[in-house]
Amino acid sequence: MIDILIADDQAMIRRGLRLILESEDDLRVVAEAADGAEALAAAAETGPDVVLMDLRMPTLDGIQAIRALPSTTKVLVLTTFSEDALIYSALRAGASGYLLKTAPPDQLVTAVRAVAAGEALLDTRITQRLIAEIVAGPSPDAGRTLSGLTERELEVLAGVGRGQSNREIAQTTHLSEATVKTYLGRVLTKTGQRDRAQLVVLAYETGLVKPGRP
Repeated sequence: MIDILIADDQAMIRRGLRLILESEDDLRVVAEAADGAEALAAAAETGPDVVLMDLRMPTLDGIQAIRALPSTTKVLVLTTFSEDALIYSALRAGASGYLLKTAPPDQLVTAVRAVAAGEALLDTRITQRLIAEIVAGPSPDAGRTLSGLTERELEVLAGVGRGQSNREIAQTTHLSEATVKTYLGRVLTKTGQRDRAQLVVLAYETGLVKPGRP
């Protein structure tokens, strides 16, 4: 069972999301919140596996709330086409992915399951614009380097940055999936990132992966 917390300042959206999610046998909404402060309090009380997080909320916005959540809590951001800069900030804060509010119900269910399983969820319709913003100018952490990573770890990080699964990275590097998973864990630890979504941002910020280049 995947426990879910819904954080959105609009009651109708929270109600709609709850109806969609609770129609599935393996999904359970354990709490709702109307702002970031309520989300943090509810998360501390219920310990959800996944938080559906709106970004624009009163009192405490979604990005601040993401930063304050435990690293073990997966966050799926609910967003609109006009919030690219906010999505970038949310991913850097620790969100595991984002989904457009106009996405169909089955895509929402799939996204929650994917994020709960530790996968990055980046909607393809806005990923390219997001990546363009990442590489357009210096980020707050543009001085970061990857000097602490081995050649193999860099190969794995590059694969993650290109959106490859562990299986695809294994095929590219001629390693087993288990070995790729081990290297991925080391990369997360050495770079201090929460999950795959943050590694994608890191790969582009440091120039390890660039748009249009294999």
